[in-house]
Amino acid sequence: MIRALRGGASVADSDSGGGSARLLLVDGVALLHPEDAVLDAMIEGWARQQRGGRRLQPKTISDRASVVRRFVGFTSEYPWTWSAAHLDEWMTLLISTSDRAESTIRNYQGAIRQFCDYITSPYYEWPDVCQERFGTHPIQICHEWNTAAHLVEYEAGADRRPMTREECQALFDYADERVERAIRLGRKGALTSYRDATVFKTIYGWGLRCQEASGLDLTDFYRNPKAPELGRFGSMHVRYGKRTKGSPPRRRMVLSIMPWAVESLEDYLVNIRPRFRASGKQALWVTERGGRLQPREIEDKFAEYRDALGMDRDLTPHCLRHSYVTHNIEDGADPKFIQEQVGHHFASTTAIYTGVSGDFMNTMMRKVLDQALEANR
Repeated sequence: MIRALRGGASVADSDSGGGSARLLLVDGVALLHPEDAVLDAMIEGWARQQRGGRRLQPKTISDRASVVRRFVGFTSEYPWTWSAAHLDEWMTLLISTSDRAESTIRNYQGAIRQFCDYITSPYYEWPDVCQERFGTHPIQICHEWNTAAHLVEYEAGADRRPMTREECQALFDYADERVERAIRLGRKGALTSYRDATVFKTIYGWGLRCQEASGLDLTDFYRNPKAPELGRFGSMHVRYGKRTKGSPPRRRMVLSIMPWAVESLEDYLVNIRPRFRASGKQALWVTERGGRLQPREIEDKFAEYRDALGMDRDLTPHCLRHSYVTHNIEDGADPKFIQEQVGHHFASTTAIYTGVSGDFMNTMMRKVLDQALEANR
């Protein structure tokens, strides 16, 4: 089947797969707007190459295509006339006027680099097509000397920190007070307030991301024969861990190590969740209409409570995950164990999450110093 691209180019039906220029552009067809048609065909072919051979997620592909089109709009040039100077000018603008994060800049550069890799590869024939039609060919414009390197595992802003124990306790207390107040005044919302309070305690109690918490089902808890006192909540199966590009969500088992969090979750499951209209669904956290509680709803409720308490506005639910790492290491947990619990591939990532308190550091300093003094006697 043949269909027309925007601008008048004819291409093979997308179901045929493949990112080759010869598959996308039909020989002998006059193009009304050849530059626009070839650009569209390039982006379509790149999408097929990522979708078919590399199995990347649709959102990853569309985000990258958006970056390429933004760069085309900035330069007012087509890819076969791009130069390294064009990239330098765009980066200068983004950094000086848009205040983009380092990770965002690096992602933009990565998208342009990979697009250039695709259109300059002889396997996809775009250099030949451009030479025939426009008398020039695309080049790679991203090089080691004009792009940012990924030098650290964690690139969030330095203002993102773990919550202190006092801040965590204040948040949990405030969430509980919201429940008690709704019950005392006979107002609606007591059930959702109870759910929200338990969500925050669960994120902290198992070191979860918002997406991981949102994706939990009733069947994601298992007994641990080494911790019979925790009943059916000895371990949690996290099925929606952070994905890497091109891969499905990563799964992991998280062992329960905070008995009070287990008690809170069990109380919610026994006394609160059955009162929601769950419509037979397995979602652990449900809305009043029976749907699954979404990460954005968790973030919004956290922000509401945080602002009501006058806490630092840089705090997010993810800071509870940071706190899980920090507080458990302060309490003597092996960092390797915590690394496995939170699903980090590298110990350096867990280390960056850790913001141990001054008291902990002083205790460790005193211990090391005493050992050194004892050895010198």
